[in-house]
Amino acid sequence: MKAAGPTLRALAIVPARLGSTRLPRKMLLQESGRYLFEHTVRGVRRARTLARVVLATDSEEIRAAARATEVEVLMTSERHQSGTDRVHEAFETLVGEGAGPFDVVLNVQGDEPEVNGETLDPLVAAFADPAVEMASLCTPLGDPAAAQDPSVVKVVLDRHGDALYFSRAPIPALSPAWKDRPPGPFLRHLGVYAFRPAALRAFCALPRGAHEVTESLEQLRWLEAGKKLRVLTASEGSVGIDTPEHYAAFLARERARSLGKQS
Repeated sequence: MKAAGPTLRALAIVPARLGSTRLPRKMLLQESGRYLFEHTVRGVRRARTLARVVLATDSEEIRAAARATEVEVLMTSERHQSGTDRVHEAFETLVGEGAGPFDVVLNVQGDEPEVNGETLDPLVAAFADPAVEMASLCTPLGDPAAAQDPSVVKVVLDRHGDALYFSRAPIPALSPAWKDRPPGPFLRHLGVYAFRPAALRAFCALPRGAHEVTESLEQLRWLEAGKKLRVLTASEGSVGIDTPEHYAAFLARERARSLGKQS
C-alpha cells in the first residue's frame, strides 16, 4: 500500500466559469475586497499536501483578474457542461506541458470561498488506500430548514463511507412511521472532488447519467456507472455561493471574522 503524506503528489484545480444563472458573474464579485475565486484559491493554498494550485476558466476577464492577484490560471473551453470536464482539460494541458506526475487531482469549485485547506489534506491521504479512485467531503448539517433548500446538496453513505446517493432533496427522508422523530441526520456534500488521474479521465469519458441530468449533480455520473465514491466527513465545511442570498450571508460572515480579528 502506498504511504500517505509526501509520497502522494497532489494538484488542485479550481474551475471558475463566468456564466452563472442564479448569480450572474459571481466569480468576479469582490464586495469583500477580494474576488470570489480569490477567496477559494487562498483557502485551498493552506493545504499542506498540494504541490500546485491552478485556476481554470473560460473567461478572459477572470484570467486578467487572476493574474492581477497572482493566481496561476489556465484558459479552457467555453463548452464544458461540468466543472470536472474543465478540470480534466486543465489537467491534460498541464501534463502536456510536462507537469507532474500527480497521484491525486483535486477539483475545488471556485464558488467555495470558505474552503479550509486543512480539510483537503485528509482527502489526499485517503488515496493511500488503493481501492479509492474518487473521493469527496461532507459535513453534518444540523439545520433541518437548510436540508429543504435544493441548493444544499445532501448525501447518504454506506457503512464503509462510500456514497449511496446525492440529492437536492432532503435525504434520508423521514418515514411516516416516525411521526414524533426529528428529521435527519443530514450530511451536506461539499463541493470538493479528488481523483486518481486515470479515474478523472474515466469520469469524463462516461456519458451523462439520467440522475445526473435530473438532479443537475455531476457526481451521480460516477455512481450510475457502478463506481465507488469515498466520502470523508469534515469537521467544518464551506457553503457554496449560488444565489445573492448566499453571497450576502458570506459577506456578513466575512465582516464578523474581520471584527473578531480586530478585537
